Amino acid sequence: MIVVGAGIVGCTVAHQLARSGARVHVIETRQPGQGATRASAGILAPYIEGHESAALRSLGRRSLDLYDAFIARLRADSGHDVIYQRNGTFQVAFDPADVERLSALSAALSIEGVENRWVPPGLFVNHEPLVSSAALGALLISTHGFAGVTSVTLAAAAAAEKLGARFKTETGAIRIYPMPADRAGVEAGGAAWDADRVVLAAGSWSSRISVEGADTVPVTPIRGQLVQLQAKPGAMRRVIWGPTGYLVPWPDGSVLVGSTVEDVGFDESHTEEGVRGLRAAAAALVPSLADAPLTGVRTGLRPRGPDDLPILGRSSVVPGLIYATAHYRNGVMFTPLTVQLVDDLVFDRASDPALHDLDPARHGRL
Repeated sequence: MIVVGAGIVGCTVAHQLARSGARVHVIETRQPGQGATRASAGILAPYIEGHESAALRSLGRRSLDLYDAFIARLRADSGHDVIYQRNGTFQVAFDPADVERLSALSAALSIEGVENRWVPPGLFVNHEPLVSSAALGALLISTHGFAGVTSVTLAAAAAAEKLGARFKTETGAIRIYPMPADRAGVEAGGAAWDADRVVLAAGSWSSRISVEGADTVPVTPIRGQLVQLQAKPGAMRRVIWGPTGYLVPWPDGSVLVGSTVEDVGFDESHTEEGVRGLRAAAAALVPSLADAPLTGVRTGLRPRGPDDLPILGRSSVVPGLIYATAHYRNGVMFTPLTVQLVDDLVFDRASDPALHDLDPARHGRL
């Protein structure tokens, strides 16, 4: 098996395929975790990220249910520590319209059996005491959480290698083409490989990979900037979400603040304007962060498809090719489900109904 791409999707797919007994080669034009991974704070919150879309919400809920076991396998197989917490999100309302919207969401989630709680300002001290006194209330969804994306990606790469996977990085341009007996070939950097199955999981760079006979993968890179601030460990307990941004507090006191959404092509540089805006968003949510030291700025390119849903399924043009790309802002959230769906496709198990909505053919000759 060949996996093209070594972000969080590519590395975790490689780990699972190796776990399932396949001989796996991973091919990457750069180093692992250098694409959308860098723009992700790792928030696991389908009822915030995807509740406006039925398909996104359904996929997110399914994937969230798989996360505990997914992380347990990564830790066991890699021997790495992986940052992972499921202690909820605290979504803050600052005006009456926010209150009305979050109250309606709370009622809908309760009907679905999703544990949540409306927290009035007077009770913030019991949950997130540093949140702005200008807030009118907050919705606490206890099943949400976050994962350290880089730690997950590197753990998956290590686990895959322990199970025999081989990584080929810094390859240059990549071409995928059909071969006899429904196999697929991959050419990169003057070398060539062939396999029963090839998984294209190259994120924003999927559009730059040539697939013989197929249309260009319709993925647009969307730049995201994150800043990292330093606070006192434990000062904030969970993801805090507001109208202009979010905060992800790590156990060591680091706070990730995100994020921008910018259609600027393949430009991965950060901007002073972006950093200023993120710092302002952080201070609006937690005023004490206004003077917090800035310890880092990260940028990455999120792969956005035409309908914001992943492109995931078998190619109708190249037998043996499976697409697993265009996860946009939900790559981390959807990772366990993506891994499961790709593993089933590679080994020709029963087709999952979710693949109907994700079929690559909905976007042309793919």
